[in-house]
Amino acid sequence: MTGLPGFVGSPRVWIAIVVIGIATYSFRLSFIHLFGRIDEVPERIGRPLKYVPPAVLAALVFPDLVTIRPGVVATLADERLIAGVAAGAVAWRTENVFATITVGMVVLWLFRFVVFA
Repeated sequence: MTGLPGFVGSPRVWIAIVVIGIATYSFRLSFIHLFGRIDEVPERIGRPLKYVPPAVLAALVFPDLVTIRPGVVATLADERLIAGVAAGAVAWRTENVFATITVGMVVLWLFRFVVFA
């Protein structure tokens, strides 16, 4: 056989990959088709959709901020948690994405390379 050694796999696996790929593509295409045919998103659907970006961002960022260390002091003194709290405060007060990212990165770098160095 040609190809990568050990990359053969079961036919069931390949069938599952193809079926899941087709299902994913069809699901996404249905939304493109649906929203291409209507002029505006109904309020009942649009209201929950505005919470999707913050939920996705929280799901990506939160696990990195809350890491359990061996002790309480080590957990609370984690530079990522401190920077996340500072960035969260700036986001809450200013609602400015650029200011939030800037403050978060400056605090992270300050604690990582100056305070905890």
